[in-house]
Amino acid sequence: MNNPGYVNSIRPGILAMAMAVTLSLLGTPVATRADETCQSPYMAKITGQEDFVYVWTLGVEGLGDGQDKLVTVDVNPKSPNYGKVVASLSVGGRNEAHHSGFTDDRKYLWAGGLDTNKLFIFDVASDPAKPTLYKVVTDFVEKSGGVVGPHTTYALPGRIMITGLSNNKDHGGRTALVEYTNEGEYIATHWMPTDQNLQGAKKSGNFADGYNYDLRVLPRRNIMLTSSFTGWSNYMMDFGKMLQDKEAMKRFGNTMVLWNLHSKKPKKIFDVPGAPLEIRCAWQPNHNWCLTTTALTSKIYLVYEDEQGEWQSKAVADVGDPAKVPLPVDISISSDDSHLWVNTFMDGKTRLFDITDPHNPKQVYEKVIGRQVNMASSSWDGKRIYYTSSLLANWDKKGEDNEQYFKSFIWDGEKLVEQFSIDFNEQKLGRAHQMRFGAYSLYSAVKPSVTTAVAKLEAGD
Repeated sequence: MNNPGYVNSIRPGILAMAMAVTLSLLGTPVATRADETCQSPYMAKITGQEDFVYVWTLGVEGLGDGQDKLVTVDVNPKSPNYGKVVASLSVGGRNEAHHSGFTDDRKYLWAGGLDTNKLFIFDVASDPAKPTLYKVVTDFVEKSGGVVGPHTTYALPGRIMITGLSNNKDHGGRTALVEYTNEGEYIATHWMPTDQNLQGAKKSGNFADGYNYDLRVLPRRNIMLTSSFTGWSNYMMDFGKMLQDKEAMKRFGNTMVLWNLHSKKPKKIFDVPGAPLEIRCAWQPNHNWCLTTTALTSKIYLVYEDEQGEWQSKAVADVGDPAKVPLPVDISISSDDSHLWVNTFMDGKTRLFDITDPHNPKQVYEKVIGRQVNMASSSWDGKRIYYTSSLLANWDKKGEDNEQYFKSFIWDGEKLVEQFSIDFNEQKLGRAHQMRFGAYSLYSAVKPSVTTAVAKLEAGD
């Protein structure tokens, strides 16, 4: 960049990030208020109220323009556009839009397509109210050596680490981690350990399946943790058909892998049966643990460092009635590590667990959000939480149950109180999936005096 004004405007955010990371590494509590508690600790943070939520949205044939798009929702209660869609940027075609994540400086938002393997890099810094498409990576499979299904895009210092879900040989679950620069240049591929090649890792149980899904880090412990899901042949299959296919139901991951964060070498493989999905790690400096939920067995698993300095895993709670397979999907941890929100897709519920003792979580609240619910994103202060509906294009419910929405709630300490809801079907936007927060405070000291007007969204925009 040759724009000194821009450099000066982002410098406070970068300094805040550096201080937060340094304090974290030193084991000192970090008081910085940030946005979504499920983001990388290396990221620049939002202080105070978020202005926007960016929703990575799946296109639906015959609905609007039918394309995947990044939808920007104004969520600042002081804005005249509060609760409204202020921008919608279509990217061309349907790519099975799924997860997204910021670079460490939050200049770019990376978003992946599980089917086409494209990576869309959005500039969210130049105008937070109206992101632009900076770059599209189209050679992910070729550069990575055969990785398919870019999923989690996770910020490391000056890098983006991407979890793959599949491969181009058999479209199964054998896959890898793929590393890029913030600007979209390929760096390296790190294949998951398997029984055929443990890569020096130690098996703690029966499995070394090579599957992958999500990724989180604890820098002060020099660890990176990955989970597992399923390959392209399953996640692109009709959900009902897959449930009746006995062979397909065998093709789900049952592992989590502990990595050396600095060397990117696997250290230990845990048995976590039933497709462990999202990972959320503790924020407090004396809490050396992470949590996940298993989609098929409906359990909360704890991965923790024991008193001898060894990392272990164990099931610590059920989510709903496992016999009914409520299908736990997204989870969101509170910044003080006291509570965990767990969404269950099939019954449309969000559940709140008290995790002050992570070895013994207790459910303390639940609420039906919709006929189906997938993603949850909460603010650092725990007062605001947002929900979206879509899981996968071929896995979402059908007919009247196929609700597609973005919903905003306030948590008053006892219950969720809805603030507003946007019907993505009605507005012809598509299937609402992952959310990320944006704020003017990241890029300038003063919010623009004239608030961006609501974009007129014609059918097909």
